[in-house]
Amino acid sequence: MQPKIMLVDDREDNLMSMESVLEPDGYRFVKATSGRQVLKHLLTDFDFALILMDVQMPNLNGFETASLIYERERLRHIPIIFITANNYGEENLFKGYRAGAVDYIYKPVNPELLRVKVGIFVDLYRKSQRLIAQEQKLVAINRNLELEINERKASEEKITELNKQLLENISRLETANKDLDLFAFMASHDLQAPLRKIRMFSDRLLASSDNAFSKDGQLYLTRIQEVSKRMQELINDILRFSKIAVEKQNFSEVDLNGVIGEVLSEMEGVIREKHALVEVDTLPVLPASTVLMGPLFSNLISNSLKYTKKTEPPRIRIRYEEAPAVSGINGREPEIRYGRIYIEDNGIGFDQKYAEQIFDMFRRLHSNAEYEGTGIGLALCKKIVEMHNGFISALGKPGEGSVFIVALPLGAPAKELIEKNDEISGQTTNI
Repeated sequence: MQPKIMLVDDREDNLMSMESVLEPDGYRFVKATSGRQVLKHLLTDFDFALILMDVQMPNLNGFETASLIYERERLRHIPIIFITANNYGEENLFKGYRAGAVDYIYKPVNPELLRVKVGIFVDLYRKSQRLIAQEQKLVAINRNLELEINERKASEEKITELNKQLLENISRLETANKDLDLFAFMASHDLQAPLRKIRMFSDRLLASSDNAFSKDGQLYLTRIQEVSKRMQELINDILRFSKIAVEKQNFSEVDLNGVIGEVLSEMEGVIREKHALVEVDTLPVLPASTVLMGPLFSNLISNSLKYTKKTEPPRIRIRYEEAPAVSGINGREPEIRYGRIYIEDNGIGFDQKYAEQIFDMFRRLHSNAEYEGTGIGLALCKKIVEMHNGFISALGKPGEGSVFIVALPLGAPAKELIEKNDEISGQTTNI
């Protein structure tokens, strides 16, 4: 913007003369013929680079007008150059400076001197405006920084509070899960005694039923026995599941070849009865619970032997491959290698859309009339694998068999991770 200068003189010819001298420099001018006019202009407009004001004016002279101008805080930045035809002496000059003058120009005005002096003050005005603009910019930047810092602090506090709530919720959930598992364990254990009595007394009644019961009565007793047997299996499975959740397991180096060998030895009768072919590749040694590896593979192999086709004997292959190493959290933990064990069969298979649901508790895709079971076996497998910081998944297609994939961590870093997770779990529970 063009700098603005106020020209003050009670004579129009003097005003025109000053304007003609300064106009080539590109200034804008506001003219006043009296002190009152000056004050009236300054009520609404105070962005002036300079005021050139005659001292001798009627009513209010230049000194008086300057004193009134500088009484207002917002006008004190405007420099005033007095233009006068008289030499007042040092005392009067001091009076002018005290009123607010920054300089004097004597009449007759030297045009070059006027232009030089006005140019100096306009240059100071421009620099001052740039400083003010820079200061406002810095103030705005500081304000934005303060707002950003406050927002970050608020976000950090919110995150801290959410983390605290999350830890508390995790602690409550873990406590609730343990209480629930303990309750299931105790309830299942307590149900054993009355169930045994039901089976025992129904056996006795059935043994003497030739004389005491009709055919319908014998049928009802047989059904009681069948239902009691299924209930016994269900309670045993719940007990196994709850026991795993409640009890802390010890991890050591486990040779899976020996585990699979023992499982197949126990199932020798079923394998022979179904004419099943079981092929086993060489499996790894890895950090695991010796107590849990047996039930894990026992359930998976039993699953393959159970859901078989009627038209061909079951074939089961257990093979192994090492998966690529996975980087630790944030790259600070050592890389973890995983071993994948595949249990493949040629059974009835399943629709892939149920691949996740089959690991839920009590989830069964077939009725008891078709295939016996409690719906806990695969949930137990998932629980065991997760306790080892591993993963389990399944692939299937109706009529073409299924593949269960167990991924377990290998080596020392995996063992450290398992122990570290156990420590974290213990700390979270005690929060």
